Amino acid sequence: MAVYDATVAAWESKYFYNRPRPSEVDTTLPTALPTPRSPAYPSEHAAAAGAAATVLAYFFPDEALSFQAMAEEAAQSRVLAGVQFPSDSSAGLELGRSVAEQVIARAKADGSDAVWTSTVPTGPCMWVGDKPANATMPNWKPILLEAADEFRPPTPPDCKSAAVKAETDAVRQFERKFPSSYKAFYWQSPSGLFTDWYDYASKWMFEDKTDSNPPRAARTYAMLATVYYDAYIASNDGKYAYWYLRPNMLDPSITPLFAVPAHPSYPSNHSTLSTARCEVLAYLFPDQAEFIRTVGKEAGDSRIWAGIHYEMDNRAGAALGKAVAGKFIERAKKDGAD
Repeated sequence: MAVYDATVAAWESKYFYNRPRPSEVDTTLPTALPTPRSPAYPSEHAAAAGAAATVLAYFFPDEALSFQAMAEEAAQSRVLAGVQFPSDSSAGLELGRSVAEQVIARAKADGSDAVWTSTVPTGPCMWVGDKPANATMPNWKPILLEAADEFRPPTPPDCKSAAVKAETDAVRQFERKFPSSYKAFYWQSPSGLFTDWYDYASKWMFEDKTDSNPPRAARTYAMLATVYYDAYIASNDGKYAYWYLRPNMLDPSITPLFAVPAHPSYPSNHSTLSTARCEVLAYLFPDQAEFIRTVGKEAGDSRIWAGIHYEMDNRAGAALGKAVAGKFIERAKKDGAD
């Protein structure tokens, strides 16, 4: 968010002042890199670096000096390359830091520092545990959703119903083979959980040259990050509205492939988040829509293969993720980027 807003603000200032690049002022000046096709002031690299370093320092204060040094190095690199004046870089750093402070002020008021003090409800069909993860998330302030429960999934069926019995049987009877287990472990890894979607975006931006357009690149990353955040809040709102038990809690003969996450089952976080991000990527890269939606479905299905979710969790999560993404895509269509 900070990098995107800092980049947009930098471009507003670039075309307000319309300052030429150093090599346009002195055509004999050699440059180490191609001169960008945009005004010099302020530096876009410095603005992004200043914003990123300031936000990172907020989250990791012990590393603040290191982040600041890296931001200053990033800014100075453009001066050394001959494509920016020193004042471009210093102004960019200050702009990025100012934008980041506004983002941090919002973060400090979003409710994420709340401590859960309630008790786990008990009863038929209820999740069992004593330290529910992310239990305060339903009360966090979303970025775009009106409220955490704006698209809350419908009440799940009684765990003693024939429908749930059939879904539980399907989880227990699933025949695990190397490909499905490998994919289940992958989608449980940091790459599958967090970075895979950005890697696809980076690859496709390189292929279509969006990577040389900083505002569009920043918009892509910001959309992925913010839809993830709101979808996560919405998914956990559903989880803690219903407190639905996991398949292995209903049928102890089910042995999950890996440790079951410490929160209720319905809806699936993975299906919600994967669908939200794949829908955003499908909007941003329509030629890749069919492929990325297949990837998103695999991510959700892998939770059944791992024995930690019912199919109804996936269905509800996919519907929720698509609804959240739809709101972000609708906003994006009106943000002026076209």
